Amino acid sequence: MDERLKRAIRRSFERAATTYDEAAFLQQEVARRLDDHLDGVKVDPALILDAGCGTGFAFDLLKARFPKARVIGLDIAHAMLRQARARHGVDAGWRKWLGPLATRYSPFAPLCADLERLPLKSNSIDLAWSSLALQWMDDLEATFRGVHRVMKPGGLFLFASFGPDTLKELRAASSGIDGHQHVNHFVDMHDVGDALVHAGFSHPVMEMEHVTLTYSELAGLMRDLKAIGAHTVKQGTDQLTPRGLMGKIAWRRLVENYEHFRQDGRLPATYEVVYGHAWAGAKDRLEDGRQIIQMQMTSRKGGLR
Repeated sequence: MDERLKRAIRRSFERAATTYDEAAFLQQEVARRLDDHLDGVKVDPALILDAGCGTGFAFDLLKARFPKARVIGLDIAHAMLRQARARHGVDAGWRKWLGPLATRYSPFAPLCADLERLPLKSNSIDLAWSSLALQWMDDLEATFRGVHRVMKPGGLFLFASFGPDTLKELRAASSGIDGHQHVNHFVDMHDVGDALVHAGFSHPVMEMEHVTLTYSELAGLMRDLKAIGAHTVKQGTDQLTPRGLMGKIAWRRLVENYEHFRQDGRLPATYEVVYGHAWAGAKDRLEDGRQIIQMQMTSRKGGLR
């Protein structure tokens, strides 16, 4: 991904850190549903990676299910991690006096880093969890290879992301109004599954559901997108903010176009939520995806006959 664009995405989430939890009702519900996917799965992780942890909402879900586990909360935005640290008491009381030791021995370890460039040891993670972060990745297969590298053989990767129907009403309403793209493109569920296999994961399982939020006015949807930091378009510039970079005429056209979707007095905003899980399996691939072939050479004693 272009570094300028990555910085723009990081800035969006930095600015949204203090407003995120109030507007992230969909993100929190998806995290709960992702947690439900662990029902009946036999795993007992000692070290969990929450990739794209945001303000740390999933930490309580993971700790309730795996009370002995330690969770690394990774996010690209420092401000999000500050909220996560405060939420889980990492900066509270006696922990402040211990400094780095408190983080080292806390069950929640915040790590500011890029999911596309994981700064973690190979074969170190038992369970990798990612709820609604992967849609921001530029190269999904490369990201999966990085996750596969840090996972122990037999480890579980569980994630939720957005599919192509996400914000389809906004995409249709904004098409052609000012020459800009206003909604990100999202990867199809089947392509996500293929990327998992190519990255070295085995036995991928993919599911999908549609979730619809409704608003009285379009500005409410736009405010929520900005409040959670999801108003940067990967393929262009920040164009989702009403009356911001979008001109007044374009905004009026967008409002008029979106009104065609109004039902029962409400404006819908559809999200296609893709759930997936796969197993790290045997580590028989290099980081670049090439497969390692084990060969056993034997020598035969004695001379030629």
